[in-house]
Amino acid sequence: MKPPRRFGARTVATLLGIRLAYRFGSRLFPVRTVGHAARIFQTPLPSSRERAAAALATMSARREWVEVDGISIATYVWGDPSTQPYILLAHGWSSMGLRWESWAGRLLAKGWAAVSFDQPGHGHSGGALCTLPDFARTVRAVGRHYGDAEGVVAHSLGGAAVTLALDEGWTAKRVVLIAPAADPQAATQRFARFVRLGEHLRPALHGVLARRTGIHIDDLHIRHHAPKRTQPLLVVHDVSDRDVPVGEGELYASLWPGASLLKTDRLGHRRVVDDEAVVAASVAFLAG
Repeated sequence: MKPPRRFGARTVATLLGIRLAYRFGSRLFPVRTVGHAARIFQTPLPSSRERAAAALATMSARREWVEVDGISIATYVWGDPSTQPYILLAHGWSSMGLRWESWAGRLLAKGWAAVSFDQPGHGHSGGALCTLPDFARTVRAVGRHYGDAEGVVAHSLGGAAVTLALDEGWTAKRVVLIAPAADPQAATQRFARFVRLGEHLRPALHGVLARRTGIHIDDLHIRHHAPKRTQPLLVVHDVSDRDVPVGEGELYASLWPGASLLKTDRLGHRRVVDDEAVVAASVAFLAG
C-alpha cells in the first residue's frame, strides 16, 4: 500500500483512525494488528478500479481475458501481437493497464503491437489481494500467453515484477523500467511508518506475507535477480520521487549488466511515466 496523493475528508478520517489503532494495537494486540496491517498492505486502493471503469469509455484497445491461477486477468491489446512484434506494458501498485493508453500510438507507429493488463485486485481483473509475487506471476503468465516480447516497459512495482519474471518461460528483447522498486523490505518499512505500525512488528508482517505467497521477502530483493539478466536495460527514475527513492533505480543500474540510467527532475513517481521526453527516450531505446 502507498499513501494516497490527495486526502479527502473520509480518507483522512480513515487514516487517522488506523494510525491511532495501530499505535495502541502494536503494543496491546500485536497479532490482530499485524493481521489487519497485512490485509491493508496487500489490498490495492479502490481508485484502481474506479479509474479503470472510467477509462473503458474512451479506450482504443480491445479487451481480452487471460486466466491466471483461477483469476480472470483483463488484458488490453493494440494491434495484433500474433503477427506483429509487441511491447508488454506493466503497471505499478494501485494503477491499471489502461494507464498506458498514451503510449499506444507511439508504439503502433513503430510497427509494434502493444499489450497491457490489470494485475489481480486492480482495474477489471478478479482477485482482491496482491503482492510482488502475484505481480511477477501475472507478468509471466500474460507474457507466455502472448509470446516472447520485442520489449517490455514497466513502472514501479511492475519493474520489480518484470525483473523476477524475465527468462522464466518468457522473455523480452529489451527492457525499460520506470521508477522501479528494488527493495521489498524498504517498502514495508515505508508502509509501517505511514500507518504507524510498530517497527518491532515488521518481521511478523513479513511472516504473514510469506505464508500466503510461499516466498520469503528477502528472496524478492532485486539483488538476487538483476545480475542474472542479460537484456539491454534502460532505467528511468526521477530524483524527486518520494514513493520509490531514486537510489532504488540506481541500484538496478549498478546490478544489471550493461544497464543505462536516465534521471529526470521534478516529475515525481507518476508523471514521469507520461512525460514526452521519457516516452520518446524509451521508444528509441526499445527500437535499439
